[in-house]
Amino acid sequence: MKGILSGVRVVELGSVIMVPYAAQQLGDLGADIIKVEPPGGDMTRHYPPARHPGMGGAGLNLNRNKRSVRIDLKAPNGRDALLALVRTADVFLTNVRPQALDRLRLGYEELRTVNPGLVYVNAQGFRSDSALGTRAAYDDIIQAVSGLVWLNERASGEPRFVPSLIADKVCGLHISQSVLAALLHREHGGGGQHIEVPMADTMLAFNLVEHLAGAVMEGEFGAPRSLSRTRRAQRTADGWMCVLPHSDRNWRDFCAFAGRPELAADPRFADRALRARNADEMYSVLDEMTVTHTRAEWQEFCDGVGIPASPVHSLESAVATAYAHEGGLLAEAEHPTEGRYRSIARPVRYSADPVPTVRPCPALGQHTDEVLREAGFDPALLKEE
Repeated sequence: MKGILSGVRVVELGSVIMVPYAAQQLGDLGADIIKVEPPGGDMTRHYPPARHPGMGGAGLNLNRNKRSVRIDLKAPNGRDALLALVRTADVFLTNVRPQALDRLRLGYEELRTVNPGLVYVNAQGFRSDSALGTRAAYDDIIQAVSGLVWLNERASGEPRFVPSLIADKVCGLHISQSVLAALLHREHGGGGQHIEVPMADTMLAFNLVEHLAGAVMEGEFGAPRSLSRTRRAQRTADGWMCVLPHSDRNWRDFCAFAGRPELAADPRFADRALRARNADEMYSVLDEMTVTHTRAEWQEFCDGVGIPASPVHSLESAVATAYAHEGGLLAEAEHPTEGRYRSIARPVRYSADPVPTVRPCPALGQHTDEVLREAGFDPALLKEE
């Protein structure tokens, strides 16, 4: 079946997580993703575990709904092959550093001469027109420069990284969002354009959403409740759970069920603003109260009165819940060469969008001849000395 973006062709010149993840989002919506890879392939292919070389576990999901074209851009005719693909494309995505793009003569000005309607998106660590524009960056660096490591230090006492490649993935989602906006702009007669997604700027804006609140007019950066050193899951009579009595009514009901009704009127906790201001004390009190019941008892009570609550899951137990299973969030799939593997489903549902047929992750260069011929380029030219 065809998806929302059927008929849109995207050339991906990307590696690791950020751009491949953005392209995967577009491929899941039905776009034709042409993944251009160097002779050794995108490094994500080599992340273990793998049953065969170049077919690592991360890549099986990141590279689904794509066709792989292997091109050495430094070899004779390599650039010409890429330009042939660009002529047929609607979108060009890359996270190759700007100086390398300049050496290869693959900047926006060069590519727009062969395709004026091209939506050209490049993502990199820092704005290209800044003093840091040529500096290398990976997820850890962006977590540090955007204040995320500092936020963790404020909350835990240690300058830890978030245990997720959050910068890569947040920026990847911004890339796919920007592509959709630019395609709509072009559809309305605006033509092609160049879009730059600097990771540092994107993550700084992301982190400021709630943590700027106190400093919008005056005061300190940082949301007190989020930064409380006692903010954590609560221990119940039989395990860990997150219980969040957020509204004033939630708080009164929670205190009553825990056998501490007097805390509902405690001047430290009497309303939501006070609880946020006194978050350290509030979370300490929560710890004292949640041990009075089991997780099942808390869940039943919270569901009955509308208090958000959930047991703490590992990733393994989270995908095994009835909720995740019924939603098909993690499905078993069959790869033509790699056999059975776990596939991450598209989480967003559209009432009017058919889910496109899933194209399994290709082998490196699997579609080189096919795609180049479609673009009117003779694949034999890549084999010339």
